[in-house]
Amino acid sequence: MTDRRQFIALAGLATAGLLLPRRLLALGTPDPVPMTVYKSPTCGCCGKWVDHVKGNGFAPRVIDVADPARLDEIKTTSGVPEALRSCHVALVGSYAVEGHVPADLIHKMLREKPQGRGLAVPGMVTGSPGMEVPGSPATKYDVLLFQRDGKTTVYASR
Repeated sequence: MTDRRQFIALAGLATAGLLLPRRLLALGTPDPVPMTVYKSPTCGCCGKWVDHVKGNGFAPRVIDVADPARLDEIKTTSGVPEALRSCHVALVGSYAVEGHVPADLIHKMLREKPQGRGLAVPGMVTGSPGMEVPGSPATKYDVLLFQRDGKTTVYASR
């Protein structure tokens, strides 16, 4: 008799688990963080970086900007100093993210809310997210916290 009751109880729990809405099962899983990415439509490494952030808790809205002067204008308006520019810029929360910044550091910035305009990895650093080259060693690089006036501090080193 006990075995039958246990079976029925377990079967009921299993059925209830199948009927629970996916939303309830996903409790504890944070919603992806929205960001807007401005990039050249022909840049492959930008697409790889977008895949990197998408796979790490962000929901990027990608806007392809074919005119380099317009992309520079967006970066200027976003407060990215010329000396720190790379190939794409993302806007997330109240910050700008320039270049191949690792997703975990963007999350850290959003949690810590440091004083500054955003983060940047200037240039095209081999081994940074989106710039991985199979068989090539990663280059050490700094992720910089920048101000609108161009002043920077090292936020993290990789």
